[in-house]
Amino acid sequence: MPSVEANGIRIAYETFGRADDPTLLLIAGNGAQLTFWEPDFCELLAEAGFRVICFDNRDAGLSTKFDEAGTPDIMAVAAAVGAGREVASPYSLDDMADDAAGLLDALSIEQAHVCGVSMGGMIAQIVACRHPGRVLSLTSIMSSTGNPALPQGRPEAIAAVTGPAPEERDACIEHNLAVWRAIWSPWFPFEEERARAFLATSYDRSWCPQGMARQSVAVILSGDRRRALSSIRVPTLVIHGSADPLIPVEAGEDTARTISCAELLVVAGMGHDMPTPAWGRMANAIVGNARRAFAGSRGQTSASPAGNRPAVRKVGPESAAH
Repeated sequence: MPSVEANGIRIAYETFGRADDPTLLLIAGNGAQLTFWEPDFCELLAEAGFRVICFDNRDAGLSTKFDEAGTPDIMAVAAAVGAGREVASPYSLDDMADDAAGLLDALSIEQAHVCGVSMGGMIAQIVACRHPGRVLSLTSIMSSTGNPALPQGRPEAIAAVTGPAPEERDACIEHNLAVWRAIWSPWFPFEEERARAFLATSYDRSWCPQGMARQSVAVILSGDRRRALSSIRVPTLVIHGSADPLIPVEAGEDTARTISCAELLVVAGMGHDMPTPAWGRMANAIVGNARRAFAGSRGQTSASPAGNRPAVRKVGPESAAH
């Protein structure tokens, strides 16, 4: 797998599609590797005319690890931040956003459409704030602004995601299969065969729970980003599941309200995952948002309705199929 030196670290990446097509950069979530973006989903985007690039965030997959920083106690970090105490972290989400921009630099890509999921959505948002000239369009999936007034995830979902996983391979896969079930879309059939294959591949490629913990600290310390996000002017799509138990749909609604040029796509019954029956509609929405940027560059409007009120489209399982 190719990799580059960027922003002081080594970043592993993978590409789909033609090198001369517009670039669509995909950013994975907390603890996830670039393999989160499964080939069939990437091919949907590539077939629509994009050079798709996905990569391992720092502390995940085959990119640089920060093991010398140790493994933080997430609950202790959250408690300290809640009490107003300072917490040290080896890096921030800003650093991770600069990694994404650095990858574009290393690949000689001036501008890209940027899409991120969960923590990756937060990173994508920050890329659009810190490097506005590099971002043609933004898609934020099942993510948040960091607004402290938003509803929290369900305790059972948070416990499943943050609970310690066994180190032994088979036990670890079973543990993570239970995590998938805890955050899965209730209106979609659970895809156990897909989940098992994905988790086995992820474990064998690079299982790094310590990196996930360090990324979690970066998320906790990122704080409320609404003021910065209100400066985003590129066409923005916010996708969220109505039944997300980890980052409730109110977070997606808040993101779309905060970014004046945002549209909101609520997928009915979707949880904190991307069920394959929803891939077609999600990919079409991402492509449509990117084309809003193209229309804007030709002098056509690319903004949402007036008054900073996002256009909302709700999609159920039947209409979300390929």
